[in-house]
Amino acid sequence: MKSTIIRRMIQNEIKIYLAPFQGITGQVFRSCYAKHFSGIDAFYTPYFTSINNEKKLPSRKINELNFVSENGIPVIPQILSKDADEIIRFANHIEQLGFTELNWNMGCPFPQVASKKRGSGLLPYPAMVSEILENIFNKIHIPFSIKCRLGYFSSDEIDELVPVFNRFPLKELIIHPRLGKQLYKGSVDKEKFGHVANQLQTPLVYNGDIFTTDDFNAAESQFPDINTWMIGRGLLSDPFLPARIKGLSLPVDQKKHLRNFVEELYLSYRKQMNDQLSAIGFMKEYWDYFSKSFNDPHKVLKKIKKTKTFDEYEEVVSDIFSIEC
Repeated sequence: MKSTIIRRMIQNEIKIYLAPFQGITGQVFRSCYAKHFSGIDAFYTPYFTSINNEKKLPSRKINELNFVSENGIPVIPQILSKDADEIIRFANHIEQLGFTELNWNMGCPFPQVASKKRGSGLLPYPAMVSEILENIFNKIHIPFSIKCRLGYFSSDEIDELVPVFNRFPLKELIIHPRLGKQLYKGSVDKEKFGHVANQLQTPLVYNGDIFTTDDFNAAESQFPDINTWMIGRGLLSDPFLPARIKGLSLPVDQKKHLRNFVEELYLSYRKQMNDQLSAIGFMKEYWDYFSKSFNDPHKVLKKIKKTKTFDEYEEVVSDIFSIEC
């Protein structure tokens, strides 16, 4: 283990991205995370959609584009669309704002998205994907990447897409090796990922089921040529995970550090939402994952879910860090 960490540090080979999560990894979260933790090389925003006019983005999304980086870490906007013109509008808009990359979401597994041929629902239609990419690359200048799954119904779908992806100068292809219809159930198909990796000509990023350093070490051993990784649920559960993977220094009192982070996150949501109780709703969504940092996640989450006021929430959080750690 120690020799692996030393090798990584010498070669400086590992890059780690934060996966986008709707309702959780918005600008407030990214700002707080970048202030308190290390090890992340890029943040991907939750997806934008319905870009009917580049000058009139939905008001709730405007704050997402206020900063092209957080504490020096680049922010990569993501779009969910099956409309080439919409993607082009958004690409031109974020380029003017100073962003350095656009990511296309072809991985969202949720049925209400996929049923409209968006997200992973696009994967069974390689001709449609090819036409969209053809139109996009004729009209945009900003680097363009894709996040996808192996398919929606079958992992055979990615086999039809590989020749399509190879025709275009993609910056990166991020693959979560599940099917869309799986959502997050079952296991990732690493064997199929390896097969795809051998066929692709574009830089490849692995995403999926990295919750611990052991998970990462196993994946890295299986895919030694992959040097860029995207982590989502594992990071939300253990914010120190990227630093652990890279062998970076950790604070002596990790629980105190976590408490400072989660308290600042809570206060930042309150400020952004003008002290509306919906701030607690955002925190509850995060605690779905963050509760796994504690000895009894089920008990911790149950306490958090019962809170209805700011006073109740603050008291419960104080108790959790005093008792459950």
